[in-house]
Amino acid sequence: MSFFLGIDTSNYTTSVALYNSDNNEIVSKKKLLPVKSGEKGIRQSDAVFHHTVQLPELIDELFDGKRFDIAGVGVSVKPCNEEGSYMPCFLTGISVAVSISNALNVPLYRFSHQDGHIVAALYSADKINMVTEKFLAFHISGGTSQALLVEPDESYFKTTIISDSLDLKAGQAVDRVGISLGLKFPCGPELEKLALNSNKKLQKIKVFRRDGNFSLSGVENKCKKMLDKGESSEDISMFCLSYIYSAIDDTINEILANYGNLPIVFSGGVMSNSIIRNELQEKYNSYFAEPYYSSDNACGIAILASICNKRK
Repeated sequence: MSFFLGIDTSNYTTSVALYNSDNNEIVSKKKLLPVKSGEKGIRQSDAVFHHTVQLPELIDELFDGKRFDIAGVGVSVKPCNEEGSYMPCFLTGISVAVSISNALNVPLYRFSHQDGHIVAALYSADKINMVTEKFLAFHISGGTSQALLVEPDESYFKTTIISDSLDLKAGQAVDRVGISLGLKFPCGPELEKLALNSNKKLQKIKVFRRDGNFSLSGVENKCKKMLDKGESSEDISMFCLSYIYSAIDDTINEILANYGNLPIVFSGGVMSNSIIRNELQEKYNSYFAEPYYSSDNACGIAILASICNKRK
């Protein structure tokens, strides 16, 4: 059997995965980075430190004392494929991946964190064959809120940004609103629970747009005003999700008008939200990762290593 090791050290999670290319099965281990109560994120120096501690522990759990025929190693080296994309937290994963690759004398494949999200979503939706097709990908998370045109190329695929957040990212909006409501970071799961108990439904809200891009900065201020007026945490949470949903929905309509009715793949932690996901699934030819594969993970990175290994 041929196994491919995937490593991802994002700004939120330490992740490792082992993909069996013979039977398409994958085993994954991941652990959130610790964030102090009341804080909205983590400093890069702290992220690097925690990855350094957690990564060996997770690899130990992943292998569980067994030996595997590792045919290649994949690692995320930057947030996305955009020029200049860089975060120090990925250095920890690169260091370990290079060491393992050299020790085992197997190929090392470098990808963006965003690439991993897209492929993990395809794998989860049982649509991995789409890597050879043209499609749209929405990556909506704490670090990225973008719509991408994905097209196959010689290695695996190339991505082109066709819409982006002008300011706040969707995950940042969720966390900032959540922190104001006293929720624990990352706030997505708790904010969703509150919204599910709201008497209000998901609604369309006018979101500022410019040149095909969208702005999410207004949601924080509007939710603060709602809080000051004494509105319930449940209704504020639903408004926050409605704002994000509206930005995505408007973007989809504009893109489909320009690019045609291409299939859409959604990934990123925010897209694990059942309220937004259910609404979009009913309206569009779309595919979503299961929550485990939607949040940060190394599964897509391991699968991409296998894909590149076959094409070399």
